[in-house]
Amino acid sequence: QVQLVESGGGLVQAGGSLRLSCAASGRAVGTYAMGWFRQAPGKEREFVAAISSSGAVTSYADSVKGRFTISRANAKNTVYLQMNRLKPEDTALYYCAAGVVFTSTRDYHYWGQGTQVTVSS
Repeated sequence: QVQLVESGGGLVQAGGSLRLSCAASGRAVGTYAMGWFRQAPGKEREFVAAISSSGAVTSYADSVKGRFTISRANAKNTVYLQMNRLKPEDTALYYCAAGVVFTSTRDYHYWGQGTQVTVSS
């Protein structure tokens, strides 16, 4: 069993930056692929970024490529999402997820409760 707790969300102006963190407890996060997803009101949950268990491979949604960076510190059981040049359309509840397969689909076994990101124009 893995528990995931996101933090770092908040209110920021367009063009600003935030860094989200996902702290994992239970089984070592280093054995799982990790992903970030987001869900805006009235919309489906969508893929943002993923990182392999070793950190060697990453994947991004086209909408965030070049602005967001996913990374992980397995010694700290933590995954990060650095978000730069934020846009109002990035406003959403951001979820961290852990799974055995590195994927951009929602096929992750464990999910956090989410952290709200609001970008004002």
